[in-house]
Amino acid sequence: MTGRRYDVEDPDSYARPVRRTRPRTKQRPSYEDATIGVVVTIDRGRYTCLVDARTVIAMQARALGRKAVVVGDRVKLVGDVTGGDGTLARIVGVEERTTNLRRTADDDDPIERIIVANADQLVVVTALADPPPRPRLVDRCIVAAFDAGLEPLLCLTKGDLAAPDELLEIYRPLNVESVVTQRDGDLTALKEKLVDRVSVFVGHSGVGKSTLVNALVPDANRATAQVSEVTGRGRHTSTQAFMLRLPFGGWVIDTPGIRSFGLAHVDPDSLLRAFPDLDAICEDCPRGCTHTRTEPECALDEAVAEGRVDAARVDSFRRLLDSREARSGDSHD
Repeated sequence: MTGRRYDVEDPDSYARPVRRTRPRTKQRPSYEDATIGVVVTIDRGRYTCLVDARTVIAMQARALGRKAVVVGDRVKLVGDVTGGDGTLARIVGVEERTTNLRRTADDDDPIERIIVANADQLVVVTALADPPPRPRLVDRCIVAAFDAGLEPLLCLTKGDLAAPDELLEIYRPLNVESVVTQRDGDLTALKEKLVDRVSVFVGHSGVGKSTLVNALVPDANRATAQVSEVTGRGRHTSTQAFMLRLPFGGWVIDTPGIRSFGLAHVDPDSLLRAFPDLDAICEDCPRGCTHTRTEPECALDEAVAEGRVDAARVDSFRRLLDSREARSGDSHD
């Protein structure tokens, strides 16, 4: 039989040849003329990409390796990029990322998983009631935001069911911005925080992420569900991350509900860099200081005693450090 095993533009055709065969070519394709698209969702090996105003379905070239492409990636596309029915393009490259939002399955899991790429804001969505807020999980999401270089935004939903004051006070020392919403309420304040930004919505199931997305993008049609009366927790409705263009400018990425957020990849110094005032103080710490509550000579304690820094801010920072060590089961609380 004759015929090619690979298309001429498939990087696999340029892989290292097996022994006792002659290489096809020494030159690898540069794909300088490839079309650039943005990955908006992934489902069963098919990548939905936006190219200008059209939707293109693509598959990933095997040479890229597994899990090389995530939602939010800017990718190089070759093949049929018209977006017509039944067409299929190929992703042959990934543009350099500006940010990576990462998590691990558990705190002792060495394998990092990139959730989304190229976002600049992490919107931590939590309900004030039904289901009740879980501050330790919120802490972990904020840690992940700081580690990834994203600005965290605390979005408190169901403000018609409970007052936000107590929860807001917990995060006041961290200077994390916040917005409170309620069902069928005015979303102007939230829109002002989202306009012209790429924002990732995270939170445990049932807090109202998809409800917010449907209100922000009327034709989104994201699935929603009620909180279980038996467990008091939300049911998973979103199963894949999905990136949507906001009609007033910017993008929002709706993610599946989470029940744990492993932080095995985060070290204290990367978290400390998100707090320039504390970072400067910690320059006087002894070598190897972890800046936790049990460190006997941490410069943060001296700064608090001398009144050079707010004790509540140091305590809140250390709470975030503590959240890295919590077991995955604790992160549900």
